[in-house]
Amino acid sequence: MSTYDLLIIGHVTRDIQEYQGKRTKFTGGAAFFSPIAASRSKAKVCVVTKMAEEHQGVLDILRNEGIDVICLPSSRTTSIENTFISDDVDKRRVRLLSQADPFTIDDLPDVSARIYDLAGLFIGEIPPEMIAHLAPKGPVALDMQAMLRYSEGEKFGFRDWPEKREYLPMVTYLKADSQESEVCTGTADRERAARILFDLGAKEVMITHASEVIVYDGRRIYRAPFNPANLSGRNGRGDTCFASYMTWRFEHDVEESVRYAAALTSIKMEKFGPFSGTIQDVLTRMQTL
Repeated sequence: MSTYDLLIIGHVTRDIQEYQGKRTKFTGGAAFFSPIAASRSKAKVCVVTKMAEEHQGVLDILRNEGIDVICLPSSRTTSIENTFISDDVDKRRVRLLSQADPFTIDDLPDVSARIYDLAGLFIGEIPPEMIAHLAPKGPVALDMQAMLRYSEGEKFGFRDWPEKREYLPMVTYLKADSQESEVCTGTADRERAARILFDLGAKEVMITHASEVIVYDGRRIYRAPFNPANLSGRNGRGDTCFASYMTWRFEHDVEESVRYAAALTSIKMEKFGPFSGTIQDVLTRMQTL
């Protein structure tokens, strides 16, 4: 049986970004940005994804980073249009153009991992029962958007997760942005929201915001600012931050891992596409936070 640091389950996407009147096509999705950040932080990573056969060539980008990829057949590929209405990366209009087939427990490969990362993009992609299936095998990481974000026709938004009290106690690492955490907890106060999500059962709660990342582990709030020189690479911020945090967390404490994730993500946001730097680049940037 193969063993990985991270097993990431999610859709790799063919997306469109519109910013200041310019439309740009790019490869995206948490299952694209996350594994590259983790791999460049020296993690051994496997990605399980689904997309149409005619689009699978983009997965060579992951393979060229030393990432193992299991691509399962799908009738369609997920495609998302992101329209940024300002430089605030938390404020954007999202439109789901097409969606790949959902995952099932039977899609999981016979491998072991130090963390099982459920990197869904919309409600219905990953069944919550997968959390219960994986939790006995090892720590589960969950991107909250997988259980909150929906798209129905032209309508996009967030709705609370009715099963959160059942499944969050099975989650070790939880990530939400400021909007998602507010939907799930009823408060715009990010520190309070992190504490509520911890009280619901998650062991380490990350909340990202345009200005910073915070993590609560039941003892204290740890925080670090983002300090990008520009926002050319705003897409994939949260995915990159979460994966780099978990990877650094294998050998470091929460405080060090938060600072590492903020520094790596700041570098990534300065350049379109996934993180392309080195650990040394990140350690140097950490000195400026």
